Amino acid sequence: MTNIIVVFRKTEDARNIRNLLVRNGFAVAAVCTAGAQALAQADGLSDGIVVCGCQLPDMIYGELRESLPETFEMVLLAGKASLPSCREEGVLSLAMPLKTQDLVNTVAMLDRTLAMRRRRRRQQPKKRSEEEEKILKQAKALLMERNHMSEEEAHRYLQKCSMDSGNSICETAKMVMTVYR
Repeated sequence: MTNIIVVFRKTEDARNIRNLLVRNGFAVAAVCTAGAQALAQADGLSDGIVVCGCQLPDMIYGELRESLPETFEMVLLAGKASLPSCREEGVLSLAMPLKTQDLVNTVAMLDRTLAMRRRRRRQQPKKRSEEEEKILKQAKALLMERNHMSEEEAHRYLQKCSMDSGNSICETAKMVMTVYR
């Protein structure tokens, strides 16, 4: 589920937008009345969507967008008159008065986009630190020496043990080194 932060100058406006999103099946993580509050909320989250108005008490939407982590998307709700001047990269704009379905569809689209990004991030192999690489190399060398394995066989052995035990390959390498030393 995507984290949604609603930020409007007036508490009543923010609550109305939150209620509209909740009624349509979205979970709203926070309702804020200032950009600084929204940034504080965003810092505690890995990604999400910020739904906001043009002008906040402490900043404008562009400053908020620049300060948000890259993993956040922004939906700007602005009056029809001010909408043409509110064109900024990375910000989706919707005209007020708001059509409920427009907001729901926009948030749903961003929700799907963020879910795809999360899946891609999870599928990318994690980078090992130099220390972890060193431990892995030492464990493979130990297996190669003691069990007369090739490097490939030693690596496959560590991978299989890792998967069977549910531990990371580095934890398994540490265990192998502890057993053999």
